[in-house]
Amino acid sequence: MQTTVDYKALYEQQLKITADLHFAMESLKHEIAQLKKMIFGSRHERFQAADPQNLLKKDSIQLTLDLAADTISTCKITGAAQVKYIRTQTQTTPNKPHPGRSALPEHLRRETIILQPDTDVTGLKKIGDEVTEILDMVAGELYVKQYIRPKYVVPVSNINDTVITASLPARTMEKCMFGEGLMAQILVDKYCDHLPLYRQMQRFSRAGVEIAQSTMNSATARALESLFALYDAHKRIVLQSGYLHVDETGIRVLDQTKKGTTHNGFYWVYHNSKDKMVLFDYRSGRGREGPDDILRDYRGYLQTDGYSVYEDFERRPGIKMLNCIAHARRKFVDAQHNDAGRAQYALRLFQKLYDTERTIKKDDLSGEELLELRQKEAVPVLKEIEQWMIEQYPKVTPASVIGKAIAYCLPRWKKLSLYTTDAILNIDNNPVENAIRPVAVGRKNYLFAGSHDAAQRAAMIYSLLATCRLHSINPYQWLKDVLERMHGYTTANIHELLPQYRKRQEG
Repeated sequence: MQTTVDYKALYEQQLKITADLHFAMESLKHEIAQLKKMIFGSRHERFQAADPQNLLKKDSIQLTLDLAADTISTCKITGAAQVKYIRTQTQTTPNKPHPGRSALPEHLRRETIILQPDTDVTGLKKIGDEVTEILDMVAGELYVKQYIRPKYVVPVSNINDTVITASLPARTMEKCMFGEGLMAQILVDKYCDHLPLYRQMQRFSRAGVEIAQSTMNSATARALESLFALYDAHKRIVLQSGYLHVDETGIRVLDQTKKGTTHNGFYWVYHNSKDKMVLFDYRSGRGREGPDDILRDYRGYLQTDGYSVYEDFERRPGIKMLNCIAHARRKFVDAQHNDAGRAQYALRLFQKLYDTERTIKKDDLSGEELLELRQKEAVPVLKEIEQWMIEQYPKVTPASVIGKAIAYCLPRWKKLSLYTTDAILNIDNNPVENAIRPVAVGRKNYLFAGSHDAAQRAAMIYSLLATCRLHSINPYQWLKDVLERMHGYTTANIHELLPQYRKRQEG
């Protein structure tokens, strides 16, 4: 019996297989493009929209060149004696004169060297000086601070004479062989300039000073532990600030239970962009336990990315959640390889939002003026993006990169738009991401933390030094001053040593 072949069903089946293969191929191409960008590409996400005026100029130039070529060809074919050339003129910007070498800072010590001419100047009239300045340096000096305390005795009739001698100055780190200046330099070199301790020891060795590894490690740990009281005061102030950006970044930590292996720990970073304060908190995992613990009494705005751990905070009284426009925009940057037309349309709209923010920064707007500009310029654009996504989502494949970008944004759009309702809020989470970047540089140098306690000590010093950077405070000078004076402070007033109060005291 002859069977009938359903060619239509086979055709439809083949179409589905082809569509699935095409989707798989596009997904793999996107993954490869992302990997190439991570390994070889630039990290910036700047989107340069096509300028219609530039395109018109290019088309005009090309049309002129084409006409010139056609004219030459015509003359050759007809054997004409004269060839007509079409001349194009390009306008070049005149070179600006070089402004010259920048003046060297006035606060630097000047070593003056007077050079007299070889000619005898007796009887000549001096009309001025030709001054040439060269920036130079001498290597950092290690020196010994030696305390000599004369001992005196009060003679008495009995055998137990009374000995009198001066007391040593009070110190934060009693009996430590390192002075406060050296200890501050070691910590700044390690946590600001990311120079591991063993490399610092090599530098000391070149200067003729040998320091044992155990001495360096124990002195560093002791200095960091002495700062925890200051860190606790800093933590209380940050968590009472009412507006925090939150993000997290990984750090490898040596596993004490398995020799030679590391554990993936995490720094949770809390950043207050209004008052310029940063708080690093180390946790052994990336679960919700970390932020749940540290933010249990927090009240105010909380700005985050779309990580599911933060969803719990929406149900907590006193907390207003908002999301990061930069994270939403990044999804469309990634989607350019998948659907360039839709992705670039969305990016042009996002660019308008950031144009408004640049105007705010350029004009130094704040308060009602800032809020009024966002309401006037940003809110209509946000509504346009939302409406466009609602219209486009049914037209794209949900599992595609562009589909995932829209699916990420739509449920969060209210939280993404919340920044336009209060002048203190930021459009994105970039301030906290900028605070995290030095940690990424450090990871490439010292690779891992020696223990969970070491990672928490690093979180503590990162918090204080990052806050120094936000307030343009020299970290070495601040840390040396703190180590010299902290023993004279109590829990009630130790917050006066924090970087965010240093400017007020100096002012």
